Amino acid sequence: MTGAVVAGAAVAVPLLSLAGRAAASATLVIPEGWRASQIYDAVDKALALPAGSTRSSVGTADLKLPGDAGGNPEGYLFPATYPLEKDATPQSVLRFMVDTANKRFGGAPVAAGAQRDAMNGYQAVTIASIVQAEAVGKADMGKVARVVLNRLQRGMPLQMDSTLNYALNRSTLNTTVSDTRIENPYNSYQRMGLPPSPIDNPGVDAMRAALNPTPGNWLYFVTVKPGDTRFTADYAEHQRNVADFNAAQNSKAQRSPQVSRPPR
Repeated sequence: MTGAVVAGAAVAVPLLSLAGRAAASATLVIPEGWRASQIYDAVDKALALPAGSTRSSVGTADLKLPGDAGGNPEGYLFPATYPLEKDATPQSVLRFMVDTANKRFGGAPVAAGAQRDAMNGYQAVTIASIVQAEAVGKADMGKVARVVLNRLQRGMPLQMDSTLNYALNRSTLNTTVSDTRIENPYNSYQRMGLPPSPIDNPGVDAMRAALNPTPGNWLYFVTVKPGDTRFTADYAEHQRNVADFNAAQNSKAQRSPQVSRPPR
């Protein structure tokens, strides 16, 4: 989904304080989990600018990003409802988003939580972005974060479909074996460790889960159907869960014939 969301839409994002700012003529809602590319498109539409204007403005926006980001704001375009003042520009909107992320993600509790799991703040945001993409809802976020950390600590590839979706610029449940073999730094089936950057822009709940994951020994998970996400440390059990996922996908009339989630 790409595009500006009008204020009042049923999107669960916080309204930023407008203290000290002039009254805004409009607002822009950025949902949790949107990628930078979606946000650029939404800002273009909200400001009635030609497509690509916001993307091309990133380099001149003077964004306060961590050094590890290399100038890429992915992960730091904080999801919220933003005021759009009459003189708003792509640069000012992006700065507002990044400044908000720094306030939410840059405090002492965040630093302490990251250090506890031997990671820096940028890595914590990267994990939060994976959690945001993979978890069906808030209730599973802590467990998903624990799987990510457990796999990293054991030297296992993450094997997250969400990173493949990012590499292929798509959003789908349909991952094929050939997908997992692509040469791409975001292919976490082939590459060890975290992806080079966050894969979306996570909210507070996902960041909280990344810093305070649920205790457990899980190494695998799959959402068989809405409300049925199964976590396990046993590979054989996970394969059975994956088989149930594939069976559920097969039962859908609109299912593409090549769908088959590879066992991790």
